[in-house]
Amino acid sequence: MAEKRHSHTHVETYEGIGAFGLDRRSDEETLAFLLQKFSDDACLQALLPRFTDEEMEALHDLIYITLKRHFSEDEYHALFLKDKHHH
Repeated sequence: MAEKRHSHTHVETYEGIGAFGLDRRSDEETLAFLLQKFSDDACLQALLPRFTDEEMEALHDLIYITLKRHFSEDEYHALFLKDKHHH
């Protein structure tokens, strides 16, 4: 069996109120909760076929533009791709 490289532990332990706009910390916790719920296999399996081509492209671009803006190449490989990329 392959080693498990991804985790979604925040959604399993989050006990906040799930409100956005109160303060930075609760906003970050709420966003992490929403993203992990959104990326659940069953949720995506139901959602993806319903997306328009434009919605799929917009979400793809948002993800990759965000990663490119905030991660170095090494962080992208280590944190997102979970590979052992070295320069």
